[in-house]
Order: sequence, then C-alpha cells, then structure tokens
Amino acid sequence: MFKALESINERPKPFEYYTIEELWNDEHTSKQMLKYHLNPDVDLSSRKPAFIGRSVAWIVSRFNVGAGTRIADLGCGPGLYALRLAEQRADVTGIDISENSVRYAEEAAKEAGQDIHYVNQNYLAYRTDRRFDLIIMIMCDFCVLSPEQRTVLLANCSEMLKPGGSVLLDVYSLKAFEEREEQAIYEVDLLNGFWAADTYYGFLNTFKYEKEKVVLDKYTIVEPDRTRTVYNWLQYFSVESVQRELSANGFQIDAFYSDVAGKPFDPETPEFAVIATKS
Repeated sequence: MFKALESINERPKPFEYYTIEELWNDEHTSKQMLKYHLNPDVDLSSRKPAFIGRSVAWIVSRFNVGAGTRIADLGCGPGLYALRLAEQRADVTGIDISENSVRYAEEAAKEAGQDIHYVNQNYLAYRTDRRFDLIIMIMCDFCVLSPEQRTVLLANCSEMLKPGGSVLLDVYSLKAFEEREEQAIYEVDLLNGFWAADTYYGFLNTFKYEKEKVVLDKYTIVEPDRTRTVYNWLQYFSVESVQRELSANGFQIDAFYSDVAGKPFDPETPEFAVIATKS
C-alpha cells in the first residue's frame, strides 16, 4: 500500500507520460466527454452556444469566410464550430481523436443538410493533399501538447495551408498559471462518476512546474479490476513565448486577442487568442 501511495503522489517530468489517446478511446470516459461537450451550461469541454455563435460570426468576418473557403478544424469534437462554419458555405474538414464525437458530428451534419468531411484520427498524425485557407484549433488544445508535439503540429499546419493561409488558436496565459495551485485530493467516485460506471477510488494530484510554466492534473483511478493513471498536461504561455514558438516554426504573428471571438487583447485575461500566417 505504501509503494502504491508513493506512485500515486510521484511527480513526473514535464510531459513525461501522455495518455490522451487512452482517455478518448475509453468507452466510458469518451461518452462522458461528449456529454460535457454538448452541455450548454458549462465551459469545460466546449464553449457555451452563445459564445460559439459570436466566435463563428467573428471568424467569418475576420477571415472573409464564404463559398469555397477551406477550413480545417483540429480537435473539432462534436462539430460545434464546423457545422456553423459549413452553414456559412465554408468547405470544412474536422479532425478529432474521439470516435463518439466524430460520429455525433457526422449525424448532426447530415440532419442539417451540410456536407462536412470528418476524420477520426489524432490530428498530429493527420496528412492530406488538400490545402486550407484557415486552420482553427480552439479550446486551448494547443496547450495539452508537449513542445515536441507542438513542433510536429505546426509543421503539419504549415504543410496543409495555402500560401498566405492562417492559423487561429487560443492558449492559457501566465495569469491563469499564477492562479493554479498544487493540491492532492482523494474521493470515492471522483468527479461524480466521470471515470467509470461502477464505484471507484479517485486520486487527483496537481503539480506546477514553475520553470516550464506547465501544470499537470494527474488522475489515478482505482477500480476492482484495474488501476490507471491519466495525465492532463497544460502549457501556459506569454505573448512572447507563443510568438517565439510560432515564429520558429515558420509563422508570422498577425494579431493577438483576448479570445476567439475577437475581444481586444488584455494581458490580464486567463486565455488569449493568436492569429498567425504561414510565412
């Protein structure tokens, strides 16, 4: 028991372990994630509908989206952005690792009479001969990736974009990093049954890495027949650090905003958005 508790409370190196695919491929948790995506009252997995509406309207205006505008939505989830952009006559491709989310998105597009191309794949591995005018990556998905993974992603984005094409993404700020605190929590059925259908014991260890500006939420889930650990990494950025990273990977910064609905930039916000153009 002592060794098990030591393992539960062990602090790994930043991005030492990566469990995103296991999280999204687990039958129970993937269904729970979809429920959070579709819940209009919370901002945990997707923005609330009113914000998404404002965001899409701003994207359409900012990038002159219309008939034939090719957009790739990385981490599209159940298609909440993709469907609205398709309704503005954009040619949309959505890529997501969750089979449940993609299935829902396909059914929603069919019901709405929209032709959207969805791909059930990790966007880090996605390759295509198509070239896009705009790539979006929303809900701070960029932050869950390690520095090496972000380099791969940006190289892929550069390859997928037309000359002069743009990337729109949002990230967590250093202001948000300052507000995070380390903690250790133990609860029966942690997060109200999110992790398993039957009773389990859940441990949450939150670690901060000051030098790297990284936070880890490490979940250890103990069930009768298995124990598993899920690592939820988040990288936090300053304007300067995200600019360095994008510039080093062949992108020129166009503008910063406080969010992906075009709110003017404020350094005190917990998130901010960036538009970068392929050099």
